[in-house]
Amino acid sequence: MKLTRYVILVLALTLVCTVASAEEKRWVSSEGTTLKSDASASADNVAELAIGSEVSVLESGGRWLKVKTVAGQEGWVYAGRVSDTQPAVEVEGGDGGIFGDTMKSSQINTAKADSARSIRGLSPGAAQYAKDRGTPEMYKKSLDKVLARKVTEKELRMFLKEGRIGEYAVLLGGGK
Repeated sequence: MKLTRYVILVLALTLVCTVASAEEKRWVSSEGTTLKSDASASADNVAELAIGSEVSVLESGGRWLKVKTVAGQEGWVYAGRVSDTQPAVEVEGGDGGIFGDTMKSSQINTAKADSARSIRGLSPGAAQYAKDRGTPEMYKKSLDKVLARKVTEKELRMFLKEGRIGEYAVLLGGGK
């Protein structure tokens, strides 16, 4: 009887240790994400991380995560720039509404797709969707004007920094 309890205890401890040692996976979900040398937006850049890059979380707490890339690089990444689900791949065509199928993927991919679309106008699927539903031409022209606007990466960083938003937020009392 004691042997059975001992075996059950060993198996339970093994299971707990296995679960505890499993690395938590995350995926980069924001364009312009950089691996930092410290948990700060002003820290040195270690590497640029592309959307969809997989990282393993080594340390978690607050707004920053210490991660390891598939290539073995370690550093810090702002938690708001990664997701616990792998980003969906955008598929052209289909009946995804006026914005095409981009609404089926992450907001980051949607924003990226909309920025790219501003150069070439609506996708053929989105244009057909609008035509099939009788969307007035003036709405299409208004949307084209909105999609033609572009914010540079530098302008976006400056906006985030000046507004103390995201990784540029100042925490009261310090911390990561």
